[in-house]
Amino acid sequence: HQVTEIPPVPAAVTEYRRHTLACATCGVKTQAEWGEEMPPGSFGARLQATTAYLTGRLTLSQGDAAEALSVLHGVEISVGSISAVQQQVSRALAAPVETAREFVRAQAVNHVDETGWREQSKLNWMWVNATEQVTAFQIAVKRDAATAREVIGRAKTSIITTDRYLGYSWLATQRRQVCWAHLKRDFQAISERSGESQEIGEALLVQTKEVFRLWHQLRDGGLRRHKFQRLIAAVRQRVKGLLDEGSDCRSGKTKGTCRQIWTLEAALWTFVRVGGVEPTNNEAERALRRAVLRRPYRSGLNPHRCHSCTSDRL
Repeated sequence: HQVTEIPPVPAAVTEYRRHTLACATCGVKTQAEWGEEMPPGSFGARLQATTAYLTGRLTLSQGDAAEALSVLHGVEISVGSISAVQQQVSRALAAPVETAREFVRAQAVNHVDETGWREQSKLNWMWVNATEQVTAFQIAVKRDAATAREVIGRAKTSIITTDRYLGYSWLATQRRQVCWAHLKRDFQAISERSGESQEIGEALLVQTKEVFRLWHQLRDGGLRRHKFQRLIAAVRQRVKGLLDEGSDCRSGKTKGTCRQIWTLEAALWTFVRVGGVEPTNNEAERALRRAVLRRPYRSGLNPHRCHSCTSDRL
């Protein structure tokens, strides 16, 4: 029989003192220098790391983090000190975070997405660049092509999986994979319109189902890639025909959607020719979902500091 218990873990307070002597003749006091072993600030590295974990990974508010440190470790720390620790940790993480971003940009396949992110009641954007090994977050003021270029970097060969957002239109279609989960939602919207739009949308949904069926067979080892490519080629021709029909549709919305997708047609099928590329952007969406669900409540912080603290600790 085993019983697991957590021992009390009170904080250890180390007091540093400097020797001071007064001159017997003139009375001037001479004080020793602080030793090199004394860390800067009032809080040690583990306490700072724990604070960053509570407010970053677990997204506790500053007040809740202060309460947790008091209850669990007997540490009395103010909300203002929590804020100062967050900023100090962010500065300490700046170099490793940039290294992580460079690593992500250099990978063969990137999954990039963005979502609205409010700071100080102002709308900003949380960007993510996700790979199998490392995920990098970045909060930016804008959602535009310039920010997308900054997030993605200058790599010439990486395959970038995205949605249809026009901010990614500078990417060459041969190094881009458009997310089929987003396309499915587009086709669903078309199918919910009346008349020929409904027929085209429903037919596109049928082809989308076939795309995923074949992909799952390839992924699970039930199909060899050469056979998968042969089967998917027929699906591609049917999708092209349906997009052609939609591009001449009387519905302005259907026409606009189909024409925009048609300009990206080659990027719909990158996963067919390049191993390691998936047809969806689920990797990025999962990362953003985790970030949004763990979005902390902050007040009183400089918004630029908030940006750095939040994205670095994520």
